[in-house]
Amino acid sequence: MGREIERKFLVKGEGWRKGAKRSRLSQGYLLAQKGKSVRVRLEDGRGTVTIKGPSRGAGRAEYEYPIPADDARELLRDLCEKPLIEKTRHRVKHGGLIWEVDEFAGANRGLIVAEVELSRTRQKVALPPWIGKEVTGDPRYLNANLFKKPYRSWR
Repeated sequence: MGREIERKFLVKGEGWRKGAKRSRLSQGYLLAQKGKSVRVRLEDGRGTVTIKGPSRGAGRAEYEYPIPADDARELLRDLCEKPLIEKTRHRVKHGGLIWEVDEFAGANRGLIVAEVELSRTRQKVALPPWIGKEVTGDPRYLNANLFKKPYRSWR
């Protein structure tokens, strides 16, 4: 069984930008219900489809498969619910881990979230100085919810 264990945080300051490797992502949802989602993503010309199960703490079932980029483009355009999630992902090394800092665009502009994937639930993590409040358990920050209720509408 595929499994994802990650923690999610808000980001403060700009210290994470130095040395980060960037990529552009567009993603949409074929299904986004409480406890399960099916996502299509196009990242720098590579397509994937991802199936996720319900969260249990910081972990959940996750299955991800490559698909042709043209298929991903068509699914995003024709079948995924709108609006799509548009973001720039910055990969930053810190404390022996790769942090993914997502800088959202469009209806979620202004939101910057950092995630770190872990190999076990209680793994110790050295937090970078640019990490703010932990939002791992807050469903508002799930991408599958951000297209339904974008960040800019929270205020």
